Amino acid sequence: MCGIIGIVSTNDVGKDMLTALEKMLYRGVDSSGMAVVSEGKILIRKGVGKVGEVDRAVRLRDLHGRVGIGHNRWATTGKVSQENAHPHTDCQGKIAVVHNGIVENFEELKSQLIRDGHRFASETDTEVIPHLIEQHLQRGFEEAVRKAFLSLRGRNAFVALHIDTPAVIAARKGSPLIVGVGKGEMYIASDITAFLDHTREVMYLDDDEMVVLQEHPVFRSISTGQQVEKRRVVIGWDAQDAEKGDYPHFLLKEIMEQKETIWRAINQKDEDILEIARTINSAPHTYFTGCGTAGKVCRAGEYLFSKIAGKHVDVTVASEFPNFEHLLNDQSLLIAISQSGETADVLEAIERAKKRGTRVLSLVNVEGSSLDRLSDTSVLLKAGPEKAVASTKATTAQLALVTLLAYATAGKLRQGKSLLFDVAGEVNDLLNPRYEERVRSLAKRIYKSPNIFIIGRGANFPIAQEAAIKIMEVSYIHAQGFAGGELKHGPLALITPGTPCIVLVANDELKEGILVNAQEIKARGGLVIGISPQNHSVFDEWIRVPDAGDASPIVNLIPIQLLAYQLGLLRKTDVDMPRNLSKSVTVK
Repeated sequence: MCGIIGIVSTNDVGKDMLTALEKMLYRGVDSSGMAVVSEGKILIRKGVGKVGEVDRAVRLRDLHGRVGIGHNRWATTGKVSQENAHPHTDCQGKIAVVHNGIVENFEELKSQLIRDGHRFASETDTEVIPHLIEQHLQRGFEEAVRKAFLSLRGRNAFVALHIDTPAVIAARKGSPLIVGVGKGEMYIASDITAFLDHTREVMYLDDDEMVVLQEHPVFRSISTGQQVEKRRVVIGWDAQDAEKGDYPHFLLKEIMEQKETIWRAINQKDEDILEIARTINSAPHTYFTGCGTAGKVCRAGEYLFSKIAGKHVDVTVASEFPNFEHLLNDQSLLIAISQSGETADVLEAIERAKKRGTRVLSLVNVEGSSLDRLSDTSVLLKAGPEKAVASTKATTAQLALVTLLAYATAGKLRQGKSLLFDVAGEVNDLLNPRYEERVRSLAKRIYKSPNIFIIGRGANFPIAQEAAIKIMEVSYIHAQGFAGGELKHGPLALITPGTPCIVLVANDELKEGILVNAQEIKARGGLVIGISPQNHSVFDEWIRVPDAGDASPIVNLIPIQLLAYQLGLLRKTDVDMPRNLSKSVTVK
């Protein structure tokens, strides 16, 4: 969840660390801090708030040194406070650490360290790490880091520096850390975008590995201390892909980029998609898993595979996967869906599946992510960097790929590609200033509503649930998505005069049923907002979408994304970085 940066350079690192933290704001906004080694001292500045606010308060940019670490915090253990902000130090102030993850046994470790005479200044689990390193420092800094990491339980990654060592040392299990190889400088960060302005050449730190970052990085196994060889990889993203450009917010930019990203997602090699289809067809049991938005895409996939391919797939959100893992075996197939490829619950589901011999396929946006490297086969979404916390372009790319795989599994790859290429063109025509203005006018009508409800049938039922996620994330309005036929079994009790109810309509065999549900809402005084290829008399407001057939979940979701954005603007929320949320959920 948190954003980590470490830099070793022949030049001053302060401003580059500050820039890196600004680029990783979506990973944590509660507090920020930096530490550098300068003139035989570790200088630390930190504070509560986003990194820009902290910089204005304590001048992070004025920290000068050639070795440094920095951190954006998303609070887990310990409240949001100056004392709990990272970096944290040992008793002597000779070691500084920034950390992502949760030390599950920190209370036990802290109690022992206190008995050994260590003094603590925060409530965080992180602070045990520099004290553990201090305990083993007589072995040398590198070995002390290794020994300290071996004491930790849980999914953790940290970067440490020492006052007398011209290097930073990092270790990980479960939380991402990527090395960037620059000219005269080395980087390590939670996300490639942190250093993409400087280099696209990277090396990946795998689970249970550490790296000593100096002129040349040295990787080691944490369990044995033996050196590990790594290859260098050149990332296809450009720095400008991770910038807002002329857009006021990343969220709007990424919504508008769906003009291209849907097309890119389905522009896969036919032989690769057909090979995956054969794998799906040959597996006696296929399971989908994901979290949050990706979990809703999985649920939509359940409907799409049933309707298009006549194939049953099971869907479980990754956090609930341990309840069903006993159903997997070496004949099963698990399809994991993720934007970041670093979601802790998804990675744990993969680890559990692989222990049972299950083959793993992933649909993932970040090349080289943990999910990408753990999977037997990966299909990249090709959506490019997604910086807004609320996923948009990655979601529709996931939906497009799931739809394509359903068609391929049915032996209809060409038909599926033709449909989806047409949809990509329709989306390109849809996203124009006039359409934005239409959605903005609707937002002005409903932005003061305390509740919004969304209904759909078939594959548009999970899209109604995803629509609720978007509205809640971005605008902080309470929203819920329901199956249209379930209204009479409880949710109708919530409909009062003027309550906004969005109805997702596809031009298919389910259309009549969902319009009947819309009539039920209208009879109770609800404000009926139709998202549909055609207008209907039951609609009080209508947002047009293309007639996309089996791809209706894609086109029905896009106006909801725009609506959530406009609602957020009207309610003056931080549309790129909603409160309490983080882009990459690397803790369970």
